[in-house]
Amino acid sequence: MNAPVVLEAQSEAEAALATTRLTVPGMKCAGCIGRIERDLAKVPGIAAARANLTAKRVAIRHDPALDEGALIAALLALGFESRPVADCDALGPLGDESKERKSLNRALGVAGFGMMNVMLLSVSVWSGADGATRELFHWLSALIAIPVIAYSGRPFFASAWMALRHRRTNMDVPISIGVILATCLSLYETITGGEHAFFDSAVMLLFFLLAGRALDAEMRTRTRAGIGALLGRMGKSASVIGPDGTTRRLAAKDLEPGMLVLVAAGEALAADGEVVEGTSALDNAMLTGESAPEPVGPGALVHAGAINLGAPIRVRLTHVAEDTAIAEIARLMDEAGQSRSHYVRIADRASRLYAPVVHTLALVAFAGWMIAGAGWHTSLTIAIAVLIITCPCAMGLAVPAAQVVASGALLRRGLLVKDGSALERLAECDIALLDKTGTLTLGEPRADVSALDPEARAVALGLAQASRHPLSRGLAAAALRAGVVPAVIEDLREESGAGLTGRWQGLVVALEKPAGPAPQGPHTEGAAEGSLATTLRIGETRQIIPFSDPLRPDAAAALAALRVEGFAPSILSGDRAAPVAALAAALGLEATAEASPQAKLAALEALKAQGRRPLMVGDGLNDGPALAAAHASIAPGTASDASQQAADAVFIGEGLMPAALAVRVARRTMRIVRENFGFSILYNFLAVPLALAGLVTPLIAAIAMSVSSLVVVANSLRLARAAGEPAT
Repeated sequence: MNAPVVLEAQSEAEAALATTRLTVPGMKCAGCIGRIERDLAKVPGIAAARANLTAKRVAIRHDPALDEGALIAALLALGFESRPVADCDALGPLGDESKERKSLNRALGVAGFGMMNVMLLSVSVWSGADGATRELFHWLSALIAIPVIAYSGRPFFASAWMALRHRRTNMDVPISIGVILATCLSLYETITGGEHAFFDSAVMLLFFLLAGRALDAEMRTRTRAGIGALLGRMGKSASVIGPDGTTRRLAAKDLEPGMLVLVAAGEALAADGEVVEGTSALDNAMLTGESAPEPVGPGALVHAGAINLGAPIRVRLTHVAEDTAIAEIARLMDEAGQSRSHYVRIADRASRLYAPVVHTLALVAFAGWMIAGAGWHTSLTIAIAVLIITCPCAMGLAVPAAQVVASGALLRRGLLVKDGSALERLAECDIALLDKTGTLTLGEPRADVSALDPEARAVALGLAQASRHPLSRGLAAAALRAGVVPAVIEDLREESGAGLTGRWQGLVVALEKPAGPAPQGPHTEGAAEGSLATTLRIGETRQIIPFSDPLRPDAAAALAALRVEGFAPSILSGDRAAPVAALAAALGLEATAEASPQAKLAALEALKAQGRRPLMVGDGLNDGPALAAAHASIAPGTASDASQQAADAVFIGEGLMPAALAVRVARRTMRIVRENFGFSILYNFLAVPLALAGLVTPLIAAIAMSVSSLVVVANSLRLARAAGEPAT
């Protein structure tokens, strides 16, 4: 079995501090994270703060003398409203994320409706409509655009106003200023009968910005849903045994350490504890990723979320509620994701330089023409033309266009990329760590029925399909794949811990525990567990049915493909040392076995401290914190819900090759992105001087901007076939 989850000891100084977690809906970007962490640490009594942009939460280490109210006030002084996590969790694992998401979607829908209608009117003006017709279309555009901008711009206007009230700035301030300025000038042009109005540009800008915000909110929701699903796998209640031997049902939140509980067959544990009476087998697949049931007896440590497959057992509780191993893993996943929150996407890094330059150029154009005596109207029009022609549409499309095409190519090969920055981080990875069971292997017990005659196969299937035991499911699946028709079994009974019995053609038939060691199963490439087997009894005849956890069919080829990309793959597993060593020897890999979730996190942090950027590939719940903490991560489609949510990408099917393809495609994608940025810079280098000289009308500027965007999209389409088979 995997190494038990052990909580790390804290130093006395650390233990003296309290930790408070607050939800901060106003966090929008990496700049917000930096300000919160940097300025909160300056507040007396606060030792440190870590912000998680994905969860929109802040974990604050502070003197116990500071209460929640003081921490909320400290955040408000920085311009960020906050509230206790408990208040949000009372609404569900996602807090009020669903409310924010619905609000963004409504604003996006209104902006899209307005954009389409205003663009239809603008096309007529661009095509040469003049006089009264042009004025009518401008007024119609104003009647549509102004309400749309007022409604759809609220997420940006509210955030900008909050920042300015607290004498700080954020990314929404220049957006709001630009939209409001373009709208006001357009309205002035409309009232005075001017030739140009920019309602279409303002509404279009809002639409694309809202689309990005809505997608980001959806991604955060999925991540938080994974943690919520994880905590939902714990047992909801338990049967507590009283001093007089009677039992009463208590909710999981009401359990206390020291209580004695009865865990019936088929029941999920609601807390951690130690078995004091009874023997059974537990399904720990959700917690450890291991498919084989784990035998337990008196003295064995058991964890919340495990399912009792055998006879009833009595457990003395040791950790309950938020102190359980599964709750600790959920916290590790939530907080490990904070490292990714600090990752600054290439588009954000470019915009930090690009936006100030563009606004400076527009200001220079306005001031220069004013000094030249052109008047405020002409000067402002030229400044707006500069803004339009340098509109970062091409630069804004440089990254997402390439990522969308690359993600589509990978999806056709069975890999789903979940996060916009995942491909960037995958391209930067330089070392790969892989879990064993469920990652390098298929993670499910597969029966070898080749030695059984047709009648025995039919009887085995007839028995196995009546049970939900993992071995029974594996046996049934193997028999069905072989085209076996199940025999009709009468008087079927399943006895906890003993197996299945019944009658067939007057004979007693059964699936039982083997009396001795199980034979080695074939096709395991050194990874066979050896102990996985069951006995098929037909009358007095007994036959051993071995099970194995086979390697993924293309595991060796996928590892070779990773080596071609410059990786040195190794195994980082919580499984026992013997099977891990056998698999590592078969594949020629270095390996670490019996690693707890904390040990996996420590291994990743050690690599990061050396300047490495690790890629983690894993499936078990115990891999969840490592998947969240790695520079990039990939999980199979058979992984636990929480692990899939923590990973950047998920691959389906039995092959491991999509994980290797992801790295190859990611690196090619970044080459295309750099080409797109290069073209965008060249375009602006040529176009800006013309706009500054007043030689470009807003119409020509709009056409040039559109052409530059089309060139970027066309270049990105080259990635459509990027997910071809890599050379090995």
